[in-house]
Amino acid sequence: MQTLALRLHPGDDLRASVVAALAASGHRAGFVLQGIGSLDGARLRYAGMPQPDALRGDLEILTLAGSVSADGAHLHMSVSDARGRVLGGHVCAGCTVRTTAELLLALLPGQRFTRELDPRTGYPELKIG
Repeated sequence: MQTLALRLHPGDDLRASVVAALAASGHRAGFVLQGIGSLDGARLRYAGMPQPDALRGDLEILTLAGSVSADGAHLHMSVSDARGRVLGGHVCAGCTVRTTAELLLALLPGQRFTRELDPRTGYPELKIG
């Protein structure tokens, strides 16, 4: 395993930036080990829900973890709002960095992750190769 520390900047899309960082590294499999920072809003899909919920306002990233492949990422995150309320779920496109996001990405040389539709779940799921 190799590690890659990332700092994302204001306006960056969290999910797209993680996938782009993996691609730029030349690796085909990785995991976000942890992440912290702030967002200008987020889109999270909660357990069992078909569509993401749009969260508005300033948010702090408390935790961020998940798998990353060239096909995309499967990330989960917990955030707190300005009143300290915490929500968490599946990270969707539209989580915009407010001031910074600091991440540690584990790169897995020799591994290849892809995402393939699993008819049992109805979602593109991780395939390890």
